[in-house]
Amino acid sequence: MEQLKQAVIILPTRVVSSLIHKRQQNRSRLKSLMIINGNLMRYFFVRLSFVDVDDSEIVLGKKSVCQVTIVNDDEPGVIEFVKPSFLVKETTGNALIPIQRTNGADGKVSVVWKTEDMGATHGSDYDGGEGVIVFDHGEIQKMLEIAIYDDQSKPNTELNIKTMEKDENFKIELIDPTGGAKLGRIRKTVVTIVNDEEYSGIVSRLVNMTNENLEALTVETHTWQEQFHNAMNVNGGDVENSTSVDYVMHFLTFGWKVIFAIVPPVSMAGGWLAFFVALSFIGILTLIIGDLASIFGCLIGLDDEITAITFVALGTSLPDLFASKTAATQEKTADNSIGNVTGSNSVNVFLGLGLPWVIASIYWASKGKSFEVPAKSLSFSVTIYAILGVVCLVTVILRRLLGPLGKGELGGPKVPKMVTGCFFIFLWVLYLLLASLNVKGIIPNL
Repeated sequence: MEQLKQAVIILPTRVVSSLIHKRQQNRSRLKSLMIINGNLMRYFFVRLSFVDVDDSEIVLGKKSVCQVTIVNDDEPGVIEFVKPSFLVKETTGNALIPIQRTNGADGKVSVVWKTEDMGATHGSDYDGGEGVIVFDHGEIQKMLEIAIYDDQSKPNTELNIKTMEKDENFKIELIDPTGGAKLGRIRKTVVTIVNDEEYSGIVSRLVNMTNENLEALTVETHTWQEQFHNAMNVNGGDVENSTSVDYVMHFLTFGWKVIFAIVPPVSMAGGWLAFFVALSFIGILTLIIGDLASIFGCLIGLDDEITAITFVALGTSLPDLFASKTAATQEKTADNSIGNVTGSNSVNVFLGLGLPWVIASIYWASKGKSFEVPAKSLSFSVTIYAILGVVCLVTVILRRLLGPLGKGELGGPKVPKMVTGCFFIFLWVLYLLLASLNVKGIIPNL
């Protein structure tokens, strides 16, 4: 003989009882449940577990926990449709429209339903009209049965061909509830009739759209072949949704896209291989951009300091700009976008300057020499940058506090948003102008 213990949890109260399930017995009934009248308890759970069972072959099934819903029979309830719209096939015969009764099931109540033609016609496309749905005491759901006529199978007597109609629909409305019941929010529903081919086409299109969206949401690629395919095709191969901007950007960045497709897919080695290879690529790219910018500045006669704050800074900061823009458009908050800016600059200042200086200092110390870097216009440039940086942060704080600015660091009303963007660009141009004038000696050092 096997013995089962079942636990009943009713809100904060836990009731434990047991029942005996004999061998060769297929079903046992639990009768020791007591329902307490009240408005707070809506449902409870029954969980089965073994007690003193020595037979290892006895296991619990997948449904070892059951939810028992207590129907409130103190109120007549609220009657409404389950959904505001339904889709049925033309060959379905009878459409079953569920009507539910919530917030009570006391007494016998009824509600009148009536149909209204929209694209479909009563008597030709469906059997509508008017009727009454009756809920007995304790009933919480009824099915409204509407006959659907298959118009496509009817021959057209004039053209002697089968008619091919577009989607047809009609409306069902609930009115005049009795017995104290009330009508809910969804008191009207629209039924759309489609033929079998179109119904299958709708389902097929939904499945295809779902698969396409899932593929679009996939961040990683699994093979180098996929990476090179995405890099060498406009918009990753999605030509149908490509715009003219996509074609222009594909032409301008084709070489870089192919080069970076060499990075191993993130599916390899848990993504660590891609991380370190991408990091090395970034270092090589930064080195190349720095040398090219220095050569370009030398060719046009620019000082190294001006080249550093213009071409070199632009080349190394554009990836951060695109990353911040992506975070601003895809995230719900501005944390990632602004955090990327501050984090990137902290890496540039603390790690990008500190690490090379430490390595250089150790190297020259081993040679018995001191390592010195003349400041030149560094103090002026850093001071101007710090002042304008404080102005930028104050602007961001004001955007968060002031209602006309949208009460948010990013986005908000169109005009304040555009003004803020233009103001930040002005701060950058002002910094370049003041720093360049200082390098040329027009503005003296502080």
